[in-house]
Amino acid sequence: MRRALPLAALALAGCAATPPPVSLDLTGTFTPAPAATPRVGPRLELGKCVNLSNMLDAPREGDWGRPFEDADIARIAAKGFTSIRLPARFSAHALERPPYTIEPAFMDRVAHIVDLATAQGLSVIVDLHHYEEINENPAGHTDRLAALWRQIGERFAAAPPSVSFELLNEPMSKLDAGNLLAVIGPALAEVRKSNPTRIVVIDGPEWAGLDAMLTSPFPDDPYAVPTFHYYSPVNFGFPEADWLTPKSRDDFGRPEDLELIRSDLAKVQGYIERTGRVPFVGEYGAWVTRPLAEREEFYETLSEAFASIGVDTCAWGYTNTFELWDDEKAAWRGRIADRIAAPLRP
Repeated sequence: MRRALPLAALALAGCAATPPPVSLDLTGTFTPAPAATPRVGPRLELGKCVNLSNMLDAPREGDWGRPFEDADIARIAAKGFTSIRLPARFSAHALERPPYTIEPAFMDRVAHIVDLATAQGLSVIVDLHHYEEINENPAGHTDRLAALWRQIGERFAAAPPSVSFELLNEPMSKLDAGNLLAVIGPALAEVRKSNPTRIVVIDGPEWAGLDAMLTSPFPDDPYAVPTFHYYSPVNFGFPEADWLTPKSRDDFGRPEDLELIRSDLAKVQGYIERTGRVPFVGEYGAWVTRPLAEREEFYETLSEAFASIGVDTCAWGYTNTFELWDDEKAAWRGRIADRIAAPLRP
């Protein structure tokens, strides 16, 4: 996630054009419940999770902010996080023609972070992020995606079960519900050759939008887990949303915000009941220039809302954009990280 604006699929059509009222005190609106138990497939145990945003998913590490530092992992663990999502742009570090070899230095960089995180007791999602070319030419990049995952799978075959794989972040454009399984299927098959029981995360189309997840086909794989992304209300979560009035606002907690959240929770609960699978929110966040108190309320409310139905969330992001950690001050931004909730576990 780095784009300045989301697509309409992420808007979820929920922000009314009303004068900005005083935001509500949302304390206690949602109460975390026990983690939901799937009838089909595994549950991805995340707990309190944060994305390592705009580091390895940039075209080159450092292009979109500072690069990763080893101290980041210790800092994240010390703050009570129990997992990280590691977006990595493998496609920018691999040959464009067969055998599509991934640069050893980049693979080593990903492995280094995974090793640091698992040594700290953190679960890790290795997320193939920003493969932009495949969205415009899915058939032309299907073999390359599979080859990338053959290499990633082999490299991490001995990793602990706390390491999971996310095949393709936010499919969109020409990669849609009609061809998604045909494109990611060969990649999943390559993973299964070296990692037969490892959890694999599947994003739906339309930027991993919630509504797209509800209706998209899903692989027939016993160790696959669905995910979706959530930035609603998007004129608060994102810098701006041109199709809304106002297109940008600094307040969170209007009655219509809660109405939208409750409506979307019901959709997720319906999905769990219908499919038996328990998804998780792979990204959610509020634009960094919003007032700190409003951002604190947003991250707490959204994480508690999904935790109230037993669903995990992973905040976007650690630093560089939407940051929870302020590099300039060498400190966490307010109490955002402290107020992030997770479903209850024994």
